[in-house]
Amino acid sequence: MAAPGAAGPGAAAPDVLDLWDRSVRDHAARPALVTPHRELSYQDADRLTDGWAAGLAARGAGPGKLVGLAFGDPARTVLGMLAALKAGAGFTVLDDRLPPAARAALVDRTAAAVWLGDGAHAPEGAYAPAGPDTGGGTAAAAALDAARPVRAAAGSDVAYVLFTSGSTGRPKGTVVERDALRRFASAVAERLALTPHDRWLQVASLGFDVLIEEVFPAFAAGAAVVCRKDTRALDAEELHAALGRTRTTVVELSTQYWLEYARWLAARGTTTPAGLRTVVVGGERMDPHPYRAWQARQPAALAHVYGLTECTVSSTFYTGLLPSDAEEVPLGTPLRDVEISIRQGGRPVPDGETGEIHIGGPLLARGFLDDEAATARRFVADPYAAEPGARLYATGDLGRIDADGQLVFLGRVDDQVKIRGHRLEPARVERALCELPGVDQAVVFPDPASGTALWAFTVPADPAAAPLPGEAVRLTGGDRDALVAPLEAQLPDWAVPRVLHRVAVLPKNPHGKVDKRLLSAWAAAQAGPPAGGPVPDRAADTSRDPLEPLESVLALFREVLGAPALGPDDNFFDHGGQSLLAMRLLARLRESDPAAAGLRASALFASPTPRLLAGALAERRASRR
Repeated sequence: MAAPGAAGPGAAAPDVLDLWDRSVRDHAARPALVTPHRELSYQDADRLTDGWAAGLAARGAGPGKLVGLAFGDPARTVLGMLAALKAGAGFTVLDDRLPPAARAALVDRTAAAVWLGDGAHAPEGAYAPAGPDTGGGTAAAAALDAARPVRAAAGSDVAYVLFTSGSTGRPKGTVVERDALRRFASAVAERLALTPHDRWLQVASLGFDVLIEEVFPAFAAGAAVVCRKDTRALDAEELHAALGRTRTTVVELSTQYWLEYARWLAARGTTTPAGLRTVVVGGERMDPHPYRAWQARQPAALAHVYGLTECTVSSTFYTGLLPSDAEEVPLGTPLRDVEISIRQGGRPVPDGETGEIHIGGPLLARGFLDDEAATARRFVADPYAAEPGARLYATGDLGRIDADGQLVFLGRVDDQVKIRGHRLEPARVERALCELPGVDQAVVFPDPASGTALWAFTVPADPAAAPLPGEAVRLTGGDRDALVAPLEAQLPDWAVPRVLHRVAVLPKNPHGKVDKRLLSAWAAAQAGPPAGGPVPDRAADTSRDPLEPLESVLALFREVLGAPALGPDDNFFDHGGQSLLAMRLLARLRESDPAAAGLRASALFASPTPRLLAGALAERRASRR
């Protein structure tokens, strides 16, 4: 595959920036970008990013080159994407949550001509232009007013490179071209019927490809992108408040995030804010029950989406009313310019039959950055296409086309799983565990209860350190840290197992595969009696603390984490806790304790054990009295 630096043939029209220019022309005074400090009109955003683009071009950005973005806030990131495209270059976004080693590796791999950013994670020497919130309003934009560089980019030039989860090794940099981005933005704006009156709240992580879907379809329709002040995740209550405060009409949530928000609304007997008309949901399989419950209770409509980074974000949308007898929530029908086929052994099968989902059409990415072998393996020629040179992307997902022409998801061809919206090959984590001293074998899979965190079962290299056969000993303290700390240094947070057990052997099922159900049963048996029953000595000792709130907080920790033996001094994050479970815990606390009103997820970082959190709640009660 040609590197991003390889310019395409002569400049071609139309271009993705034509969509932006049309919105500037037709909706100059309407808001393009809404930040916590101000609204930036299309006209002002256009002038500001023209100035940024001129600065980028002067520093070497241009067609076939990349501009790296490393801002600490979403609004500047969005402006940086526009500025890079105006300079004729593509962009890549550096996720501020990456461990330092992984961050340095991506900076080296992208070989960006210019780094634009002011975040703490920005590479040394990054260019940090004045932004929309540095004071002066329109005058600040005027001070940066400069002629936009002459655009010589072609539709086949790189628009952006975003890195996938790296499910089978190092993250793959997916190269998406300008024409694919243009077609995608137009098609999504069309499917969701976006208008200049829409306001799309940006909530995705900045290194995640959903960011593309939150921004470019809105700009294509003359709508506004609403940005938070930083990249901190919002819990359900904060999300609800932000949707109402910003008069958001469209928001996109991962499947698990949406479920947390739906539970929060149901627990309070309330509905989505009046202005919210559509919630886009995707990333994992959707259970029909909560989908129907939402459609029965909430005024905001659902759009269930399916797609991959390699195919320019979402490829199919389902917006229908789910039939009462449906066993799966459909993935929907393809966008304009997307071709969906179900194949067995590369050959298309009739509608209704099961096979691997293949995606074709002009929205396919060019391929993978610096990995020609992976590009050739996953982006394959379509021998059954009417036009020569047509390509397909083999998704690895199983599906079928139902009688209504809707795509239905039926599982994975391989063992790849989804964790909090990210694709992961468990073997990647298992290999990392087996490279650690003292670990002979390992298996990793999502927790059976929520599927939002990873469990790991390890077999020690020293048989003397192994528990009895049929036992799963949960690792805590230094034993746990010895395995988790090295993983945190090389893997993203969501890919690090938070609950780890040691076993004598990895049991096999009749098919010769690791019996994950049996491992889960061993772990459940070792956990002891259910919450509310007798507590093992290591976990209890609450008798020394007469405060009843500690007992209630401890019970909620156990309930949310599914850990009946959890003790008052056990750390939430050491026992499988993560952002979605933190939202759930705080929601349950607010239901049962008035002192928890207004408590945010950040409180758990300061008080991560039941005893510390109970103490923090006691202080809040005392201050109120």
